[in-house]
Amino acid sequence: MRFVRFFLSIAFFFLFALTTGCNTTKFMVNSMEPLMDKMNAAVNKHTDVQMVKDAMPAALIQMDGMIEASPDNIKLLVRTAEGYNGYSFVFVEGKDNERAKKLYLRSFGYSLRALKQKKKFADAFDGRIDAFKASLDVFDKEDVPALFWAASAWLSWAGLNVDDPEIFLALPKIKAMLKRSIELDETYKYGIAHTVLGSLYATRPVMHGGKPGLAKAEFDRAFELSKGKMLVFKLMYARYYTYQIQDRELFVKTLNEIIDAPDNLFPAMGFINASAKIKAKKLLQDVDNIF
Repeated sequence: MRFVRFFLSIAFFFLFALTTGCNTTKFMVNSMEPLMDKMNAAVNKHTDVQMVKDAMPAALIQMDGMIEASPDNIKLLVRTAEGYNGYSFVFVEGKDNERAKKLYLRSFGYSLRALKQKKKFADAFDGRIDAFKASLDVFDKEDVPALFWAASAWLSWAGLNVDDPEIFLALPKIKAMLKRSIELDETYKYGIAHTVLGSLYATRPVMHGGKPGLAKAEFDRAFELSKGKMLVFKLMYARYYTYQIQDRELFVKTLNEIIDAPDNLFPAMGFINASAKIKAKKLLQDVDNIF
């Protein structure tokens, strides 16, 4: 029912927008932020993964339209970036990686547009890493969502483009953005930046410069901040860290913990936990191919 009310609201918005000026349209989009917050919370609570999958494409396209009407709305840019990132991670990556790359780039583009409203960062973005790191001091706690989703989408894109030399220039900047995000607010999304940074540390095998000690510390902090209720953190731990250290037993144990977790473990994050269970079952089925 909440989905229906949301789509009716959006339909009314577009109908009204056709008959009003640009300033009125922009005002209407900006005034919808409280409704979007409520809808985001409703989606996060939803445990019917298929229903969310069916609803998200239309919602994302509608958010694209809102951005056309209010292109500098930081909260809208970040919310849309989060939506594209989540949709690609849950439903596309691993099934159609070429499409996933494009979705991650769209997510990155939106969050980057929000970040580049700070001139110092915009000027330093394409420059050397030292200037890039220095530019991150323009951000404060309210910028953490944009920082995190930009870094996450950029890293996800890089992970699907391992043969592209551009990623060697991107990774130090991604790491710096994640560290700045953690420095400003490590509790954002229950410690998610620690999980992503841990995944980054775990992407290389030990013999090729991987840092399992640093990876483990980041994952442990994420588990602490989330009180072990964010199953997707355990999924990433199994997918990256246990594979990095080649511990098949820990891989299987962690995935079984996800699958066996109560469905009502964390109602506020019911959707992502339900999605993590589905992905954990798939990984467990592939264990002989992974190890």
